[in-house]
Amino acid sequence: MDQSRNAAAEQAQRSRLRGIGLMCAALACFACLDALGKWLGTQMDPMQVVWTRYCSALVVALIIFNPLRNPGVLVTQRPWIQAIRSALLFGSTAINFIALQFLQLDQTASIMFATPFLVAILSGPFLGEWIGPRRWAAVAVGFLGVLVITRPWSGSMHWAMGLSMVGACFYAVYNLLTRMLAGHDSAGTTSIYSVAFGAVVATILVPLVWTTPQSLWVVAGMIAIGVFGAVGHWLLIIAHGLAPAGILAPFIYTQIVWMTALGWLAFAQVPAPNTLAGAAIVIASGLYLLYRERVVRHTR
Repeated sequence: MDQSRNAAAEQAQRSRLRGIGLMCAALACFACLDALGKWLGTQMDPMQVVWTRYCSALVVALIIFNPLRNPGVLVTQRPWIQAIRSALLFGSTAINFIALQFLQLDQTASIMFATPFLVAILSGPFLGEWIGPRRWAAVAVGFLGVLVITRPWSGSMHWAMGLSMVGACFYAVYNLLTRMLAGHDSAGTTSIYSVAFGAVVATILVPLVWTTPQSLWVVAGMIAIGVFGAVGHWLLIIAHGLAPAGILAPFIYTQIVWMTALGWLAFAQVPAPNTLAGAAIVIASGLYLLYRERVVRHTR
């Protein structure tokens, strides 16, 4: 009996380690996606980059969930929430690619890490999940970290930083609506609607800004951005099948490592001291929020 328990515990531990490894690999893919998006933004309008990203994601979602064999996957019980959620994701994606034209990769990543704080604040009015004083303190410290990154008092804050914060707000509400849909629509339904809206809107808008790729490198970049997105989401799904979300969540912050490295290697961008300091504050506060969430959940 003890041997079987030990074997099961070892198997669970190996699964969790594999899940963590795949989670980190997925975030590396998303960092490569953003780096490619930043480079493609110098070759074409950001909307064309968004179009490339969404169309490739829609193709992958349709292949995985195959509505021809499973037509019920296209049926949603809450169409308005799906529509609003998809619009918010589209807005967040478009804003991120616009901001990447003017900001470093590590800056946009650090600002987007404010999303957990926004989710914590909005969970009360949206979901009735009010946070206590300790988590309020973590939220306050986290936003202090964002202020260290953006330095609005210096007079040199780039307008794209404010735009990136708007994108983080959109993404926070998107996350909350995702939780609201969890008990009503399947993961496949939500995955398809997540990208279908963006693909349709981007397809309508892209002819207005279309730039014919001038080299095979640009074409390869457009293909690669879809590949990195598809592989990243595939690894993310597998990772969550191997390890609980609570264990994987802290490793989201490893993305800043990939973003910083790619910013240096691809664009010769060295992180500013205030970005590093602010990112450290944001990450520490975010990890504490995750810890308190776990503690509160276990005490219920």
